[in-house]
Order: sequence, then C-alpha cells, then structure tokens
Amino acid sequence: MSTKNPAMELDINFMHNVLALYDELIENGISVVYIGKFTHQVVKMFTEKNEAEMEQNNEEKQVKRRVHHSLVEILQNMQKHSTEFQTEFSLINGLFMIGRKDGIYYIMTANKVTKHDMLHLTQALDCVNNASKEELNAMYKKQLKEGTISAKGGAGLGLIDIARKTDGKLEYLFIPVNGTDYFILKVEISGQGNEE
Repeated sequence: MSTKNPAMELDINFMHNVLALYDELIENGISVVYIGKFTHQVVKMFTEKNEAEMEQNNEEKQVKRRVHHSLVEILQNMQKHSTEFQTEFSLINGLFMIGRKDGIYYIMTANKVTKHDMLHLTQALDCVNNASKEELNAMYKKQLKEGTISAKGGAGLGLIDIARKTDGKLEYLFIPVNGTDYFILKVEISGQGNEE
C-alpha cells in the first residue's frame, strides 16, 4: 500500500472556495479566465475565441473591431512585458480575464513587474489618462513617427492605442503579494457602436 500523497487532493474546503469563485465570476460576467504563460499561441487562441463568441452574439462590427483590437494589444503587451521567466505554471506568469456586463466589455490582466516598471507604467498611464481624444491621436501619430523601439520590442504605442479605442480611463493598481509586485490593468469597451 502506497503512502505517497497525491499532488492535489480533492478537498471539500478547496472545492467550496473554487465554486464560490466560479459563482462570483459568472455574476460579474466573466467568460474567460486564464492563468499561465502568454505566448503567441495563447494570444491567438483567446483572440479567435473572443471573435467567435462576438460573432455568435451578433455584436456590431464596430464593437467587435474595438474589442478585438484592445484584446490583441493588451495580450501582446502582457507577452512582451512580463518580467516572469519561470518555467513552472504559476500565477506570476500572468492572469487574464474577459467579460461582459451591463453592455460593457472589460478586460483585466495581472502580471509581475519590477519597481522600475511600476514607475514607468504609472507615468505612462497617468499621461494617457489625462489626455483628451485629440491629444491621444496626436500622441499616437508622434510616437508612430518618432518613437524608438524598446529592448522588449515595443514602440510605446500600446497604452496610447488602447486608450484611443476604449472608453474612459485605463484603471490600474499595483499590488504587492509576498514580496512580488503585480500590475493590474482593467480596460472597458462599450458594447455600443459609437463612432471612433
């Protein structure tokens, strides 16, 4: 008879917590939750899945375009800018959620960042959040023309472009957990076909 403990036991308290979380996610309109590494294949899978769901729901073309564009940009940024390089499957590789509630699509992400990243992101997000639509368009054109490519392959267009395609401010938090800092981003896109 083996005395070896299984890697994960079916525990009633654990399952109770999982099912309570499931109910809360459903209540908040969350349709996809992913925890893991953000590779090109993962980004492609989520964008294709979201496209198919929006098509099935007969979403307006303009709304589909705005959600798809934001989703691609956000997931590519997670893929490029995550500071986690562990090979184990863990939360610190990245967390992604997408949902729809009360006519609003929302995308939320979380990934590990350095203190330097926190300062840079705060400055960039505050700049984007304080800009008007006209200023965002001007910033985008200027960065497209003059921007330099970062060491991680970005030209600094991501946050500007997301803000141009979404509604309201880009909400963000930095949360320390067990000595690790996480960057949380929430983006909302109206389910109405507003003119861009």
